[in-house]
Amino acid sequence: MDRRTIYTINVVKDAFLDLISEKSYPEINVAMICRKADITRSTFYLHFDNLTDVLNAVLDDALLFTGESSFTIDPAKVSLDVLKENESLLPACQRIADSQKYRDLLMDSSLSDYIIGRIIAHERDTIVPSIQKRAGLNEKEAELLFIYSIHGSFAINKRHHFTKDDSWYKDLQMFNKFTSAGYKALKKTETMDN
Repeated sequence: MDRRTIYTINVVKDAFLDLISEKSYPEINVAMICRKADITRSTFYLHFDNLTDVLNAVLDDALLFTGESSFTIDPAKVSLDVLKENESLLPACQRIADSQKYRDLLMDSSLSDYIIGRIIAHERDTIVPSIQKRAGLNEKEAELLFIYSIHGSFAINKRHHFTKDDSWYKDLQMFNKFTSAGYKALKKTETMDN
């Protein structure tokens, strides 16, 4: 892509994020983005098919911005200080929220299920095998637990307005202990059944 194209795409995404801080997603339309970005509709449609394309581009940026998560150690055994220093142990939705520009997007209740779906799609191939290993489950069972945990994590983060304060870290540590104990219990049950 040339510089002009990259610039235009970024201007559209920035306009979208500015608007999402003022309005909910259903209240935003292409005309508003064009006005905010100071571009024509034809320029918009050269780069995006519709508003959902812009949303997906912004979410892709956010998910790429966060990097990969790391589940090589048990997060339940990690102190609050280690959690604070190791971003890869944080839920994807919180890693996204570390950038202030994405917080209003995450708080838009009309987008919660859509955003959760995108996080699930992004993290699935990394996290599901980890759950399989930790809990001794088949892929379908591990995916079910993964989806459950993403929804729970998102709800906890939303309750805290995606702000990492001491209360949020304590809630996260409790959630990690609960999840880890569940994995261990499942692994133990699976071992006893065999």
